[in-house]
Amino acid sequence: MAKPSSKRKKLTSAASSDDTLPDNLTQEENPATATITVTAVEIPELTEQEVRDRLHLERKVERAFFEAGKALTELRDRRLYRSTHKTFEEVRFVA
Repeated sequence: MAKPSSKRKKLTSAASSDDTLPDNLTQEENPATATITVTAVEIPELTEQEVRDRLHLERKVERAFFEAGKALTELRDRRLYRSTHKTFEEVRFVA
């Protein structure tokens, strides 16, 4: 079985199953057959200092989540929410 040529382009129409265009559009203006050009942008690797900074900041975020979890556990276990809510599940923490 012959392999299809890799140079073939398949045009698809998003408008309808028939390829008729409105009177005010030509084939080149049809948005369903538009060509989009994308420019590749090289993203440089992190420097050693940036890697250290990233790791430091990630540790701070992890620590903050850990501390928040501990605080929530204590609020729940000691039922410190009871002056404002009947159950811990009713409590809504908004930043």
